[in-house]
Amino acid sequence: MVLQIGDKAPEILGGNQDGKEIKLSDFSGKKIVLYFYPKDNTPGCTAQACSLRDNYEALQKQGYVVIGVSADSEKSHQKFIEKQQLPFDLIADTGTKLSAQFGTWGEKSMYGRSYMGMFRTTFIIDENGVIERIISPKEVNTKTHAKQIID
Repeated sequence: MVLQIGDKAPEILGGNQDGKEIKLSDFSGKKIVLYFYPKDNTPGCTAQACSLRDNYEALQKQGYVVIGVSADSEKSHQKFIEKQQLPFDLIADTGTKLSAQFGTWGEKSMYGRSYMGMFRTTFIIDENGVIERIISPKEVNTKTHAKQIID
């Protein structure tokens, strides 16, 4: 079953770039921007991460914590964070367990070839851990993503 608006997000989100377990309860009383993206250090994903980085202060002022999720490894996330100077955690969902729960992992196709991959999707989770908004793959604008969340 895929999580929808009104559902409670899972308590265990996964391990971050340093192997530390990230839990929903770590952010009690804060809103969470949980964004799923296809791959570290690719043009669209870098633009999206940098939009969130560049507007991080504004997001924090509105009570948001930002957490990125992809199927990349901890090591890949560490390099991505360092290279782009990202001020937020990235979850290494290498087994795609979290992505499956949120319905962001599935069959994609490019140039007529099918493969399994991550759908770029953002979930806004309220202070009580309930999903209040979903920005779908068709809606996400990588260059102005932070503005989409703030407005």
